[in-house]
Amino acid sequence: MHNERFIIIFVPVNHIKRQAMNPFIITGDVPKEYFCDREAESDRIVRAVTGGENLCLISQRRLGKSKLIRFCYDRDEVSGSFYTFYVDILHTASLREFTYEFGQTVFTRLRSTSRKMLQSLVQGLKSINAEFGFDPASGLPVFSLGLGDISRPEYTLTEIFQCLEQADKPCVVTFDEFQQIGKYPEKNIEALLRSHIQHLGNVHFIFSGSEIHMISQMFLSSARPFYHSASMLELKPIAIDKYSDFVIRHFERDGKKVSPEAVGTVYRLFEGNTYCMQKTFHEAYETVAKGEECTVPILRQTVDSVLEEAAAGYRLMLSGIPVRQKELLYAVAEEVRAEKIMGADFMRRHSLASSSSVQTAADKLVRMELLAVKDGVYYVPDILLRMFLQRLMNPEKDFFRNLN
Repeated sequence: MHNERFIIIFVPVNHIKRQAMNPFIITGDVPKEYFCDREAESDRIVRAVTGGENLCLISQRRLGKSKLIRFCYDRDEVSGSFYTFYVDILHTASLREFTYEFGQTVFTRLRSTSRKMLQSLVQGLKSINAEFGFDPASGLPVFSLGLGDISRPEYTLTEIFQCLEQADKPCVVTFDEFQQIGKYPEKNIEALLRSHIQHLGNVHFIFSGSEIHMISQMFLSSARPFYHSASMLELKPIAIDKYSDFVIRHFERDGKKVSPEAVGTVYRLFEGNTYCMQKTFHEAYETVAKGEECTVPILRQTVDSVLEEAAAGYRLMLSGIPVRQKELLYAVAEEVRAEKIMGADFMRRHSLASSSSVQTAADKLVRMELLAVKDGVYYVPDILLRMFLQRLMNPEKDFFRNLN
């Protein structure tokens, strides 16, 4: 056996040169200094939360709804005075899954904020067989709850709401992608939830959704249980001048350059979509060295890299789609905004079989959220997917042409 010696050198922290944080954050919560604009929207949300209002927040996908809500939860006016819960229900497919996700979120949040409230929740959940104990290593509470433990979700929901209603601080619950409840197989889910929510005085709600037509109908149709039960706030793309100033400022902060024209090109390419722009500038920021400029050719290469990164997932998704649906998806992506998709001209241009097959394919693609429709105009809501499809049809396609 060799005798090995290890030398450990302790370096004072102030002698370590820290690399600047990439200001274009695409995952996790966003610190205040890296949050772009949304001042009016965040003020409106905080006013609703602190004023005991229910709010319905709608926008297209990937405009930053989730990060905005979490940003507002961290504001001083909210963080110290409220229990806040954020429940993403996009992946749920039934009332039981909804209840499971809600219960897990409430437990996890209370586990780190209030031992007293956590005990109240556990004692109040009489309709399930979950096991409650403590982790011997950390001493933290452990809640063993499986989906199968929830046999009567309507009763479990009542118990969760009762716990929050009796909390020692007001509670704010966000149900993200709330329109998902309209896809559950159970009937009258809206009426069931509304019957709980309308009687709560200590709990208020943010209903967030990206299928604008569907969630708007839930809150604006007089025939629906949630009619006029929440104020409406639509999140629009960040103004181009605000976003341009944000990008330029953070590049300059770290000794890098980018022109307003270059930022504007990316903004127009992605139609102001926050995620796509942030992803592009996140990668470009890493590429450009201090003292260099982020040019349009660099951004073109960056967008190509972003598309290539997403390609594997998109190819896998396309492999599971029937041919008729795939043909229509390609056709709509090619036209960007497609009108009269069951008309003879559209079907002839794209060699589609028949109006009935187009209608069937469109309905299924809309349900899968691969297509969206507004005022009779169909489009691919995922801009990166649309670009990926266009590039498959035309490998030489230059997305930056005619953007200036």
